[in-house]
Amino acid sequence: MGEVPIAAAAFVGTHFLLSHPLRAPIVARVGERGFLGLYSLVAALTLGWLVVTYRAAPPAASLWPVGDVLWAIATAAMLLASVLFMGSLVGNPALPDPGGQQRPPVEPRGVFAITRHPMMWSFALWGAAHILVYPQPANIVLAGAIIMLALVGAHLQDRKKARQQPDAWPQWIARTSFLPFASRRPIRGLGGHALGGGVVVWLTATWAHIPLAGWAAGIWRWIT
Repeated sequence: MGEVPIAAAAFVGTHFLLSHPLRAPIVARVGERGFLGLYSLVAALTLGWLVVTYRAAPPAASLWPVGDVLWAIATAAMLLASVLFMGSLVGNPALPDPGGQQRPPVEPRGVFAITRHPMMWSFALWGAAHILVYPQPANIVLAGAIIMLALVGAHLQDRKKARQQPDAWPQWIARTSFLPFASRRPIRGLGGHALGGGVVVWLTATWAHIPLAGWAAGIWRWIT
């Protein structure tokens, strides 16, 4: 795997450090825009390092056999991930809000009735699906880093939002669930941007494996 674990640790670790313990002191020194510039630079450099080391990793034997069952599970997981991601782009109270005015809605609707962190879970499902069907050591490290970044980041985000919005965020936590489908709330208001957009993203992203990676993914595995 070479430097892949080191690069993955740098990518995840600097994200957590800059997003949480180091954010306030850095903002106090250089301001919000300066912090965003520094954060973007560090994220780009560490992500670039991770990509380069991942592409340079030599091929290895798969750690388990991959057949149609694992492909079907991964394909379904990616469809859910695509719906969660597209639904999270509208009305998401967890997205960055420099003005601090964004508040969670009274009742969770759409993907937020599934989980209060639909975007983070979409990334985690992406990582899990890619581990299932491509069990190469370097890929497991990279996808595992994405899963950790998403789910630990979602937990830390809850803690930060609860401090920033002590009157609203604990109530949002009580009305929603961290784990998908754990709240057992009826799922209402899944609009076209979530369902329709999710299906389009799912079909497009899985098809793109053919020209980009040279092999079919998702439903294209069975229809091409």
